[in-house]
Amino acid sequence: MNTRKAGIAPRTFMLLLMIYLLLPLLATGLYAFAQDWQNTLLPRSWTLGWFRGMFQDIRFLEALWNSLYLCVISVLLSLAVMLPAVFVITVYFPRWESFMKGVVVLPYAVPGVVAAVGLIRAYSSGPFDISGTAYLLVGAYFVVILPYMYQGIRNSLLSVSAVELLNAAELLGARRRSAFINVILPNIWPGVMVSALLSFSVLFGEFVLTNMLVGGHIQTIQVYLFRRVGESGHLASAIAISYFVFILLLSAVLMKLGMKIKGQAK
Repeated sequence: MNTRKAGIAPRTFMLLLMIYLLLPLLATGLYAFAQDWQNTLLPRSWTLGWFRGMFQDIRFLEALWNSLYLCVISVLLSLAVMLPAVFVITVYFPRWESFMKGVVVLPYAVPGVVAAVGLIRAYSSGPFDISGTAYLLVGAYFVVILPYMYQGIRNSLLSVSAVELLNAAELLGARRRSAFINVILPNIWPGVMVSALLSFSVLFGEFVLTNMLVGGHIQTIQVYLFRRVGESGHLASAIAISYFVFILLLSAVLMKLGMKIKGQAK
């Protein structure tokens, strides 16, 4: 089978596109390590002091911890609800799939500002006054990641032929609960993990919804970055680069799990 190599024009275009996309990140990285950079092409001196000061700041550590535990709780709650729900709908009630798809895509249709204003109005008075609390933010996070969790779990169930696996397990004498735990879940677990990590990365970078709902009460890493931008550009660059490295490592985990799923499918 003959393959044609890409010409010089497409490769030049891709190179220019990569430079265009990576140049702001490179400049941010240089500024994060720069000690004196004003009228020269490159910094005159380098330092790790901005990163050292960032990790010594108790506010940064608290913001990082807040982001981590809020995202983890939201993802675990979504897994506990969506995993059995998607399994039941996919296997036993396939007619409800179209309705479920319509429900889970609603977060795409509602802008973050509109959703935040609606949640504040709904939960700022009466017996359900939870405005400014972590409960409201976790509930909002749960809704935000619905599309990612639903589609990822559903695709995993369809890729392993969950209906056929369940029927085979029941023919061999296994109960439905035992078949789900011992047969279905191990086969779809890599896909579930990919969905969970993707949802975590989306929530970890969420700013608009978080800032409007709990910005004055709970400080996450994005809210912390927004507030420190006006204080020091070097420090803000260090925070941004640290955030990028974390997301990059998380993306590497996603790619590794994706390759694992692809190998299992073969």
